[in-house]
Amino acid sequence: MLAFTLSLSWVEVTWAEAFKALSKHGKLLLIPIIVGMIRTRQEALLAFACFGAAQIFLLASTWLLVAGIPIPWALSREHASMSSHAVFSSYLDQSIMTSIAAAVAWHLRDHMPGRQGKLIAIIAIIAAFICVFFIFKGRTGHVVAIAVISLASFWELPKRFRWAILLIAPLLLLILLAGSSKVRDRLEEVRVETLAFDHKDDVRTSTGIRLNLWQRSLQAMGERPLIGYGVGSWEMQYNRMQKKSFPEHQPIKGNPHQEYLLWGVELGVVGIALILSIFIAIYKDATGMLAPHRRALLSVLLGLALACLFNCSLYDALIGDFFCLTLGLLLALGLRPGSNTSDEHGKHHPSSPNTQALTA
Repeated sequence: MLAFTLSLSWVEVTWAEAFKALSKHGKLLLIPIIVGMIRTRQEALLAFACFGAAQIFLLASTWLLVAGIPIPWALSREHASMSSHAVFSSYLDQSIMTSIAAAVAWHLRDHMPGRQGKLIAIIAIIAAFICVFFIFKGRTGHVVAIAVISLASFWELPKRFRWAILLIAPLLLLILLAGSSKVRDRLEEVRVETLAFDHKDDVRTSTGIRLNLWQRSLQAMGERPLIGYGVGSWEMQYNRMQKKSFPEHQPIKGNPHQEYLLWGVELGVVGIALILSIFIAIYKDATGMLAPHRRALLSVLLGLALACLFNCSLYDALIGDFFCLTLGLLLALGLRPGSNTSDEHGKHHPSSPNTQALTA
């Protein structure tokens, strides 16, 4: 946040645009704030129970919409137009968030309260992945779901068989291509739209738009690679680069649909190094946790890293809040006093209050 703030000294956009972007990046502060506010193991468990209940509510609401039962809290514009069964955001965001929530539930299933807690968690996990693969059409959600399932399979396999992970993801994709029209059709769309962009510069499709946004972002980074153009500058630089090739281009608002390129245009290679350092700091914290907490946190981190390849998943509202909240809660749950850390051999060590997340 200091780097983004310092970039105000060389930014060329209006103060209103710059501070709007600064505030959107500011949701990252939720992570250390949550870790700092949750002081005990009991508080962490209570906070995470509330988070889990909210995810169950969201999943149940989705299935009510699938069943054709109207619910007054379905605020998504896509639902209003009957184009998807997303409840609050878009099918793209909700498919990613549902995949992440299912992965967290799987790794923490043995910690669910009540006699039937584990069974309820497994039922919710199955229902969640059915939504992702057979109801929602978000391609990024499909990628994230396949990744977290593959990672969970890796951890569940005996060490001598973990090489089989090289086969699990391709096998799962083949099964989905054969059994899910959502996955099959959306993957075919990527192929067709990529060819259309390559041969005809067609930017009217989802894939074509992204490829064009990424191309212009890389061109802008090439002009100022070290420190970028400053916070909130992406729109101005994209419109400038696009107008060079297409003089009739009308300015647009938005983002490059790629978190790394957004930081690259705004802060140059320094920005990309900073976002990667955040991921590394979280990874380092995870290595000192109990296996279930570590695996849940690393699953969220993997999902975020992949989602950021195709969307601005930290910068955007709703899904960015979801990721920051989830990471903060899992860090608090794994690092609070009263929880222990363990290595792969089951040895336990007291957790340290000086964590990478609090200093990042």
